[in-house]
This record gives sequence, structure tokens and C-alpha cells, in this order.
Amino acid sequence: MIPTRPLLAALCGLAAPLLAQETPAWPVLKPAPATDPLPDTAALTETGDLSRMLHEANDRFLDREIERTAKEREARWKSGNRPTREDLARLLGIDRETRFQHDAATGNRFQYVSARPDWEGTNNHHVRWKSFGQVHGDGEILLPEGEIRADVIYVPDADYRFAIPPAAATLAASGCRVLVLRLVPRGSNEWKLSHREWIQRSAFLLGRTMTGYEVLKIQSAIDCFHSDQAESKRPVFAVGHGEGGRLVLFAAALDERIGRALISGAFGPREDLWREPADRNVFGLLRDFGDAELAALVAPRPLVIEQGTAPAYGYRASTDLEIDFEKRAEIPGKPGLLPQLSDDEVSAELERVATLAPDAKTTLIHGSYPVSDEALSQLLGDLPLAERTGSEKLMVIPLKTRTEELVLHNRLALIEAAGDRKRYLSDLKTDSLANFQATIEPYREKFRTEVIGDFELPLLAPNVRTRPYQVGDKTLSYEVLMDVMESGGQKVIAYGILTLPKDLDLSSGEKRPVIVCQHGLEGTPQDVVGEAHFNSYKAFATRLAERGFITFAPQNGYKYFDLFRMQQFKAQSIGKTLFSLIVPQHRQITGWLATQPFVDPDKIAFYGLSYGGKSAMRIPPLVDRYCLSICSADFNEWVWKNAATDVESLRYSYANKGEYEIFEWNLGGTFNYAEMAALICPRPFMVERGHFDGVGPDEQVAFEFAKVRHLYEAQLGLKDRCGIEWFVGPHTINGEGTYEFLHRHLDWPERKVE
Repeated sequence: MIPTRPLLAALCGLAAPLLAQETPAWPVLKPAPATDPLPDTAALTETGDLSRMLHEANDRFLDREIERTAKEREARWKSGNRPTREDLARLLGIDRETRFQHDAATGNRFQYVSARPDWEGTNNHHVRWKSFGQVHGDGEILLPEGEIRADVIYVPDADYRFAIPPAAATLAASGCRVLVLRLVPRGSNEWKLSHREWIQRSAFLLGRTMTGYEVLKIQSAIDCFHSDQAESKRPVFAVGHGEGGRLVLFAAALDERIGRALISGAFGPREDLWREPADRNVFGLLRDFGDAELAALVAPRPLVIEQGTAPAYGYRASTDLEIDFEKRAEIPGKPGLLPQLSDDEVSAELERVATLAPDAKTTLIHGSYPVSDEALSQLLGDLPLAERTGSEKLMVIPLKTRTEELVLHNRLALIEAAGDRKRYLSDLKTDSLANFQATIEPYREKFRTEVIGDFELPLLAPNVRTRPYQVGDKTLSYEVLMDVMESGGQKVIAYGILTLPKDLDLSSGEKRPVIVCQHGLEGTPQDVVGEAHFNSYKAFATRLAERGFITFAPQNGYKYFDLFRMQQFKAQSIGKTLFSLIVPQHRQITGWLATQPFVDPDKIAFYGLSYGGKSAMRIPPLVDRYCLSICSADFNEWVWKNAATDVESLRYSYANKGEYEIFEWNLGGTFNYAEMAALICPRPFMVERGHFDGVGPDEQVAFEFAKVRHLYEAQLGLKDRCGIEWFVGPHTINGEGTYEFLHRHLDWPERKVE
């Protein structure tokens, strides 16, 4: 049944003649008194905060997907389809760096910076060495008296504050040359971020990780050991506690030169990676590797696991619906806790090692303090262990940041990123529109699978539920809820507000364009309809409906502060993102809209503000039904905005801000905003930009948009499909040039709106 204009009036409790009455601008809208759903939809009976319901459904779905990923990973390994060390190196970003190759002939070895006093029969020297780029490793070398029987890399926890850990001194007294590697500490910098997260943020966007950087320091230290030994190479062992233990596990899995490894206070199930500090984030790690899989790569080399004292650090994310933003702003970094694993959890993970690598030689030790004598004895094997040195003689040293070289390295990587992207897109042809469309498709596929992430699940039957929401003098709105996809009984849903112009003559079979109007950060569909937020959204979904368009305002999943931000880390741990949920929601929404008798299925447009502008760059490339996209109050030189850490750029950069979820894996080497716009091309694309919008300076916006215009107009000759409106204003919908753009490209006549 197709409702007529009188039926539309009846649905909103009005008489038909009122539909034609003239109304003043910015009318006060009222809740709809009727309860009847849209024709051919079920009644929406769910109560409460539907935006919160959507978020909680997303959360349960991600938990289920992490569980499913773990099972599929283990099954894949057991079937013999094992990822390689090269795969692990790519995940850590190590493949993007050239490790400094040490060679005895050139004298590139440990550089002895200063000598320390003798320490319980050892000579202690502060050393540094070239690692990668202009980055050095540094630490303390302990030389034993007499013959060196083995070389040991000892990696303490990131915040260990003593010159020589007791276990390292014991190893030196036992005839080992020991390098105590110093890590970047956690601490807190001037931006109230841990030093490790400060480096990770830029590195992650540029295709690197804090983990990869420090594993490279371990590997380059092994190079130094080998170059010092010239022809005869002694065995190399690695020991780590806490953060150091985690890094040693990665290093031993990657580097077969490590003959034996000891992991203390750092081994166990990794499915809660999303709960850990941001510097541990590795995009897609859990698709291929848990700790058991890493241990399987170490096999058949001996691996000692000590379940003892694990370092404690961090704080939990807030689960409150009402966030104390002032208090939360005092700690802008990601909430994260170092895992405190039970004996049962560690034992269960070790049992998995045996099923994945029957030749594994793992030993479990229950130590009473970090790196016990029993664990050291297991590591050394036939080498006798000396008596432990008394801890009362430890020298406390101040923590050093060790960040400067890595910050500079990230800045150089940012400069080089533009060239990386050009090489990445080198197969794209722009000599003709046909060649462009053919060669852009593989990149759209990479964007879908490698950047955004796709759960590869079929869309469910939408099971659409609706109810009237709001009545205006010229519009009628409905709340709409629908199913999207499912994993293990956990459904993703889509929610939004559909707004119809009252002059829509449904009895004639008229079909109109639809504009999907997307809210920004912490927003809801209600924010873009009615009178709300005149200073930012300006009720643009309602204003456009008053012009005769049909509008739909979806709920996107970037709301509730820590709650949604932690979902980003859940998703990233399995190689997905928040947009892995949002894109199928929009596929379902646009698919349903296209079936409605009053919708022109070829004219469904996207228009988003702020985080909705971020959506305008990421959703339309992957939702074919969007015929055009408008990015308002967000378009930028996005890689610069995320990764820049120089003082001048930090006014605009996310590197030191509270949006800790904003960093996406390796956009620096793949897709900046110009490249994302290329994925939208040849569909029309427009930017709405206020000169005083604090998201970035005009010159950066213009710089990035120039590339888009060059593609559309200069290379492909699409002179009417690309535009930018500059206006004197802040972070807001302007609604002038963009409205004209919509009328023109959706072929809908402009009408005067009072």
C-alpha cells in the first residue's frame, strides 16, 4: 500500500489542508502523535536510547568476532597454513625499515660511550649502536671475567629504574656477556601522554609500530654481537621481563639467531589486546598470531616461560554513560592496563603451543620475583649459574625518555609518505576515464580489505521497524531500525531518522532523491533534524527535506567517548576498524532506501559534518549506491593532521589530542584524503570549508584538495563533478554551495525556503 498525501496527514494526526499552509523559517517541530509504522514495515517497539542500543550491539558483535578469529587462527595453523616470519614483520612495520647492517670489517659495532665501575666481578659499560635510519639502541654491557661463553640480550620492563637488573648481573657472573637494552619508558610527556603512546600514534599511521621499533633494536644488537665475534659466533640468548618479555617473544619468533629465550611476566592469551596500552597495538595481529603462535615460530629452539611477577601499569576505560570530560581531559591517552594473567591462563596458552608445534621445547617456571634463578638455569642449560648478586647494591638511575630519535624518525617518515603513496598507486591510469575506472577497482578492493577491513559477512534481511518521530509544518520524520549482519548470534543493527517532505505525492509513483545526512563526533540522528545545534548542524536534514529532498540521518558508531574508542582497538586487533561496522550499516540502509517506492534508487547522496565528514571520505568508496559525497568540516591533509608532531603543527594535529582512536594503520603509505576521493571518482565530490574551522589551516585543505581537482578536471576532464566552497565561518554546515551542488547533481529543482 502506497500512502497518499491525505494518508501522510492522517499518520501525523493532521488534516490534509494543513499540508499546504505556509510556515515561517526554523519552525518548532513537535513529537509525532501517531504510532503507525511506515507501510510495509513492522512497528518499532524498542524503547530507551536506540543509539546506545546500537553501540552495545556493536560491542557484543566485536567480542564475538575476536572469539571467532582466535578459533579460525588456531584451525588454520593446525592445518599447516601458517603465516610466516615475513608476515609478522609486515604486521610490526619492520618491513618498512632497513636495519643498519653491522660489519666487522667496517668497525660498525657497539660504541662504548662510557665505562662504569666494576660491578660484582663484571665490567659495566654504557653503549649505543646504530639500529635503523638515524635511530640508535642504547644500554649497558656487562663483561664477565675470563672467557665469554654466551651473549645475552636482557630486556627489562619499560620503566625499570636500575642500572643493572640482578638477573643480568647473575648472568654476567656466570660467564655471559650481557647487554641490558633500555626501552622507551612509559612516563608522561608535556602532553600528558606516555612517551610510548606519543611515538606509537604517528608511527601507526605511517605503517610502523612501537613494538617493531624496539624489536629492530634487539635485532641490530644481535648484529653487533656477531660483528664483534668476527668468525666464531657464540650462542645468543634473550631474556625479557614485562614489556621486555613481550618484545623478546616477538624478536625470538622473528630472528632464528636467538638460540634460547626466557619470557618473564609477559606470556598468555592475547585476545584482550584491546585492553592493553596503545603502544602495544598491532593492526590485525590476532588474525595470525597469539602468544602460542609466536612461541610456535620459536620452536624447536628452547623457550622458558616464567609465570611470576608481572609489572602493573595503566587505568581502565570509563564505562559511564555520562563522561566527566574535564577530568578525562587530564589523561588524553588511551586507557590501558598491562595484563595480570592467572596460572590457568598461562598454562592454557602453553598447552596450545604443543598442539601448534609438536617440536616445541617450552618450560614453565613459577618464579617468586622477576627472572628467578630457576628460570635462568633453564635458559643456560649446561652452563653453571653463579650465585645471585645482592639487590641492595643496585644503582638507581633516572629514566631517560629515549624518544627524540624516534620522533625525528617519524617526522622523516611523514615527509617520505607522499612518495610512498605515489608508488603504492603507481598502477593507476588516468589517461582516460575508462582506464581510470578499470585500474581504480583493485585499489578500492585494497581499501576495503586492508585499510577499512571487511567482516565478509552477508547482509541479513533488514527486518525494518519504524514509528513516527517528529512532525513539522513541511516534514514528517520516522525512526527506523533494521538488522544488518550477524556473528554467533550477535547482530549488528542500523538506526536512523527518515524525513519525508509532506508534499511528496506518493499516489503518483513519484520518486525523489535521498540525502543521507551524517552527524559528527558524539552525535545522534536527532542532532541533524529539528531545531537542534543551529550553530553546527543547522538541522540540515530537516532543511534539505523542506527543499523537497528525502533525508535519512543514520547513527554512526562514534559516540560515548571511551566506549566507542575502545571498540576501535577491538576491531584493529583483528584487522578491522569502526568503519568495518559502519560500512555494512550504510549498505543495508541504502539498499532498503532503494526499494522504497518514493525513492529514486540512482540518486542517493551522502553529506556529513566533522566525523560525518570523515565518514564522507570512507563510506562512499565502498557503498556503490551513494551517487555523490560531500565532506563538510573535515577535509584535510589527513596524514599530516594525524602524524605531525612539530610545535607549529600540533595546534591542528591529533598527535597530542584526546581522540586516541583516530589513528588508522598505514594511511601514510596508502590513502590520504586525495586518494580516498579518487576512490569516489568519477561520482561527484565536494568539500565544504569554513575559513575559521579549527580542524586545519586553509593552506593544508587547499593543498590536498588541489590533488583532487587535478584528478577530476585536469586528468579526467570531469569539470562539473568536483567542487569546494570556502566560506567565512567556523566548524559548521554552511548550506549554500553544497545545497546548490545537491540540487544540480541530483537534478532536483531549487525552491525558495522562507
